[in-house]
Amino acid sequence: MRVKTLIGIGCLCSILVYGCSPFQPDKRIPTAENLPAKYSLYSGERTPEQQWWRNLKSPELDRLIATGLADNLSLKETWARLEQSRALAVQAGASRYPDLTGEAGAGAGRSQSGSGAATGSEAYSLGLVSSYEVDMWGRLQAQRQAAALDVSASREDLHTAAITLAAEITVRWLGIISSRMQKDLLLRQLQTNETILELVQLRFRNAMVSALDVYQQKQLVENVQAELPLVEEKERLQMHELAVLLGKPAGTRFKMTTQQFPSLPPLPPIGLPADLLAARPDIRAAGHRLEAADWQIAQARANRLPALNLTARGRYGESDLDAFFDTWLLNLSANLTAPIIDGGARKAEVDRTRAVADEKLAAYRDTVLTAVKEVEDALVREEKQQAHIEGLQQIIETARKALEEAGSRYRNGISDYLPVLTQLLSVQSLENNLILRQENRMAARVALHRALGGGWPAESLPAQMAVPANDPQRVSEATSGVTYE
Repeated sequence: MRVKTLIGIGCLCSILVYGCSPFQPDKRIPTAENLPAKYSLYSGERTPEQQWWRNLKSPELDRLIATGLADNLSLKETWARLEQSRALAVQAGASRYPDLTGEAGAGAGRSQSGSGAATGSEAYSLGLVSSYEVDMWGRLQAQRQAAALDVSASREDLHTAAITLAAEITVRWLGIISSRMQKDLLLRQLQTNETILELVQLRFRNAMVSALDVYQQKQLVENVQAELPLVEEKERLQMHELAVLLGKPAGTRFKMTTQQFPSLPPLPPIGLPADLLAARPDIRAAGHRLEAADWQIAQARANRLPALNLTARGRYGESDLDAFFDTWLLNLSANLTAPIIDGGARKAEVDRTRAVADEKLAAYRDTVLTAVKEVEDALVREEKQQAHIEGLQQIIETARKALEEAGSRYRNGISDYLPVLTQLLSVQSLENNLILRQENRMAARVALHRALGGGWPAESLPAQMAVPANDPQRVSEATSGVTYE
């Protein structure tokens, strides 16, 4: 009779485990209905750029980014958060299996009879206890799915941090090159201004010009000399920022020999705005968090219903030591608990999780719109900076011709020194501005690659940050409700 009862309970449990899971969220499939059909400036085939910085063909930059990916402390923080979410997912998945606990007991007693004789007694016991919650309404499944999606979101956070780090290192590297180019330009301008000053002083000694011309040119020399410390300061500060990005203390010296901007490759194929839904890791992370919130709603709803817990206990005592395998006492019990009065706490939890899902949905949509904006911004910046650079180069050419003409008129005594000084200031200011505009254009290309996202190759991250091939969360992702098309 006992065997039949146990079999019946086991069959009932199987039905409850595999047949009941009513609280499952609806699948969310992101659509591009609220996105523009194409970008305002360009559209075309989408080819995700993996390790886009290699297109700049700079081994120096490749080395810096590799160092940053290996040693950057913020990236290691993100990796540690991923490890934490994995551990929490393992804890959430432990409810799939019954737990098994060993227990042992020992006791000693002493009694005294009426005749005054004392006797002692000892008792020993050993047993096993196993308990298991039958997932009648899918609460445990929802808990596991939410934890698995949190892992996926954390992994996408790691990819986002890596993409951001590569872009920040590249921007600092370009800034250092820009500072060096400005310094070289200022040194050349200083040499030119000092040469002109010597000529003006020679003319002054020959009573051909006034002292005012000498003072004006001397002021121009001093202006350039005063600008040099500021450019050196900018370079040093950028070196400090780069050191921190590479996980090194500020003041660390790096072997950097590049003195000119690299050649900018053609604009990469950028595809359509809808491609960002799958290409941007921050969008994918927001999608995973949205679906995790949906599963948390299912968990909260299932928590309002009765819960069935099974407990099995086996135990033997000291007298059964000689028959260890024959005298176990097996108890199997089932406990059904259901909330009756909780002051509305469980219902309030359902309302809270629904509000969290609404928050995640708004955050997801905001992330998508921000991603499209960042691509549009980068495209506009690069196009307009290039147009400005072309116009600036034409202005510099005209200003140099004007400087030559003003110098010729001054040497021939047709005009005073003021036109020469004005044109010299204009040319030198335009030359310095050209370097800054070139830096901005390079930074716009970096921002475009960062905004497009794209596939992040596993070999870009250090080996310790690679996702294990047996990661149990991959199975959950394969059946995830959020898909990207």
